[in-house]
Amino acid sequence: MPLVRDLLEAEGFRFEPEPFSSLCFRLLEEPFPLGSSLAAFFGYIYIQDRSSMLPPLALNPARGATVVDVCASPGSKTGLLAQLVGEEGFVLANEISHARLNTLRMTLKTCNCIQVGTCSYSGDVLPLRPGSCQAILLDPPCSGWGTVEKNPRVLDVWHEGKIQPLITLQRRLLAQAASLLADDGVLVYSTCTTNSEENELQVRYAEEELGLVRDPIEPFAGFVWDERAGSEGTLRVDGTRSRAQGFYIARLRKRTPAAPGTHSGQEPAEVRKGTGGCDVARSQLAAATVQPDLLPDGRCAVFSGTVRFLPRASETFLPDGFVWQGAPLGRLGSGGFQADARLRVCMQPSPRSIVLQEPQEVRSLLSGVSMRTELKGKEAGLWWRDLPLGRVSLRNGRVIAGFGK
Repeated sequence: MPLVRDLLEAEGFRFEPEPFSSLCFRLLEEPFPLGSSLAAFFGYIYIQDRSSMLPPLALNPARGATVVDVCASPGSKTGLLAQLVGEEGFVLANEISHARLNTLRMTLKTCNCIQVGTCSYSGDVLPLRPGSCQAILLDPPCSGWGTVEKNPRVLDVWHEGKIQPLITLQRRLLAQAASLLADDGVLVYSTCTTNSEENELQVRYAEEELGLVRDPIEPFAGFVWDERAGSEGTLRVDGTRSRAQGFYIARLRKRTPAAPGTHSGQEPAEVRKGTGGCDVARSQLAAATVQPDLLPDGRCAVFSGTVRFLPRASETFLPDGFVWQGAPLGRLGSGGFQADARLRVCMQPSPRSIVLQEPQEVRSLLSGVSMRTELKGKEAGLWWRDLPLGRVSLRNGRVIAGFGK
């Protein structure tokens, strides 16, 4: 987005697009830590190793597609998948650890990933309908040997004598993912380890035991590849020569011929009404800084006071009884709807907007420096030039920024 690039450049950052994707950029000049930039604070960028950007790009889901991210936290790959499928798509992000699930949800909320739902199941028993998934990303727990330059102790923690439980878990996750794939569905399996037992041998297991076939990946520009016996059609990043983490990516496809006269893939289903929560008309969410008609196709429903967005695709994809959360929009109480301060996907320029021109003005506001406006009411939209940032509270015309961390 040009405006995000403008905000970064206004704070002194310089960068260039990565050769493998127009969605990814490489930092060239960093006047202060990029994680402290306004673009990062407001969720317009996410910082990650360049190798870890590759699995979603290898999966390459179509716009409007439904994707399952089996081991999703902290959310970097989930966020990139959300960009690829667009607001009309749906990404189901699963994370078994409740602590890591909270991190995942905070990341998605900050980044305004409105098309992502989250759940917390053990990935090896993820209770979706067999054969219902066209696209799955599986980036399972691994030994992390590819991160040794950043984490020198990883070889001590996960030495060869301790990785067998990881290998067993990876196979269980692979087996469940294979059972969930629709005919001709695609599974990307990736790790940040250089260990062949967790990479090439797992792909061989998927081919020989699970009926999946290798779908060769075209090498991405900007990387140097480590080619080994058995890695044909898959990608192994040479971390040292690529100035990135060591990484492994394999793309597998389910080639199960459908019997004559039967349907291949997900069976059509009626839109389910019993998904829980109390439906809320979009008109109930309209406010000075909220234009709910800007939300994509889907339902808005209240769960314990929180209004959540449920993408339309979730209603036919998720089975009855599946426990999950849609993206939070805000709170609905006796005083009406109060949108989350970070919700910006429903914002349009209006007379109830505070438009700041310089990054330092935004930083001053976030630091608690008082700002008086002539605006009336309880809230206003906050913008940096033409870039929506979120909403702030007003108290007697004074601005109160409540974005949290």
